[in-house]
Amino acid sequence: MVMNIIGLIGWSGGWIGFLWVSIYTPNWVVWLFMPYFIYAPYRVLTQLKYFPTAFLMLRILRTYPWQLERDVDRGLSKRPEVVAKQYGWFEFPNPANNGQQLPLVFPDHLRTEWWSRRMAPRARPRLKAEIETIWFAGDPRFIGLVAAPSRRGKAPRRLHVVEQRIDVQSGWSFADWGATSDDIERGRRAGVYPVHS
Repeated sequence: MVMNIIGLIGWSGGWIGFLWVSIYTPNWVVWLFMPYFIYAPYRVLTQLKYFPTAFLMLRILRTYPWQLERDVDRGLSKRPEVVAKQYGWFEFPNPANNGQQLPLVFPDHLRTEWWSRRMAPRARPRLKAEIETIWFAGDPRFIGLVAAPSRRGKAPRRLHVVEQRIDVQSGWSFADWGATSDDIERGRRAGVYPVHS
């Protein structure tokens, strides 16, 4: 969040600063700054788009504790049972039935490049090793937060929201996954509003 705020201030402040400089300098200087004038508004919008996700992460962390997961199945392929766009997935055990694995997907492509390079089938072993153990907070029946371990392995970093997006038409419901009304209420506190329970 701190880096996002710094980026927002930097891109918007730089745009204003360069505009001020270009007013008091010869006209040819404006052409030097033109790429920045065009690109900076895009970056500001990208930075602003991250704020709702950051607040969702905060809600998830207030509702679910972190836990370390090892050797989690993951991939970049499309899951047929998942609706909507997906940019990679992780499978976590159902808290009510450890024998059942539920996929959680990246719902958008923003800031997934780091994860994609490590999840790719042809990724170098060194890169794959960076996510052999991941931090997870959430409930795979609803929503979660994944993070890579820090260099020392003692703190999460590279946080990303993952969501449950199995098609309702598949016949599954939260009750089939063992979700109680308390589980569904906890999911609502984390920001999930299930249509069917």
